[in-house]
Amino acid sequence: MEQSAATELFLPIALGIIMLGLGLSLTLEDFKRVAKYPKAMTVALLCQMLLLPVLCFFLVKLSGLNPALGVGLMLLAASPGGATANLYSHLSKGDVALNISLTAVNSVLSLFTLPLIVNFSLDYFMDSGQYVPMQFSKVVEVFAIVLVPVTIGMLIKNKLPQFAAKMEKPVKIASALILVIIIVSVTIREKQVLVDYAGVLGLPVLLFNIMSMAVGYYVPRLVSIEKKQAIAIGMEIGIHNGTLAIYIALSVLNNSAMSVPPAIYSLLMFFTAAIFGFWVSRRS
Repeated sequence: MEQSAATELFLPIALGIIMLGLGLSLTLEDFKRVAKYPKAMTVALLCQMLLLPVLCFFLVKLSGLNPALGVGLMLLAASPGGATANLYSHLSKGDVALNISLTAVNSVLSLFTLPLIVNFSLDYFMDSGQYVPMQFSKVVEVFAIVLVPVTIGMLIKNKLPQFAAKMEKPVKIASALILVIIIVSVTIREKQVLVDYAGVLGLPVLLFNIMSMAVGYYVPRLVSIEKKQAIAIGMEIGIHNGTLAIYIALSVLNNSAMSVPPAIYSLLMFFTAAIFGFWVSRRS
């Protein structure tokens, strides 16, 4: 199913604004902080880059999802954490500095791991006639649309810190509104897919959402990482960059059905993350 010209123009701009907003909150110190939290960073990255995609793969297999929807869920698993994780981490008494660092590092590393996971998923779940791998030019396109706005945002923060501070909140609000618009547009567009697969898709997406936060919180706790950092990791892994996943589904893979799981997940995660944050922040 081909995307409309409006969507083709709007999605890159929307993603660019969201990544610019992320850049406005980052400094080089956020990348250097990796050395300050080696254990927490290593555990978080292993959960995000390795454990979560493996668990998602088995979830897709067990749930018997339509191949395109299965790839859409795997695409989401391969996507980095979203900037909203920082806000939820703050409200849940998590380590926000660790969140910011994880978002920065994840966003860069995922540009290399995401094509590998997506191409594996396409090869495994789709029939040979439907399998269209992410071409190198498309990988470069995603690389540019993520890193260029982030770099611009970081430069603005470095050169014009007062202006960056003023713009950070409006851009975050705009990013949230953009995400809502994208979710609504995908929902309207894929209404028939949602009707056809609501019973099949709803539970796997919810389970993956809960599983993401549980992995992010309990795996660090099992290896004696302090609670504040575990909350940060749980939010980082549980709140994915749904806009990036939707963009890749529509603009890179040209398959709008694959954008449905990220759209539903992006809507659910706001509620589940609030419940999760309320629960873990009050546990002794």
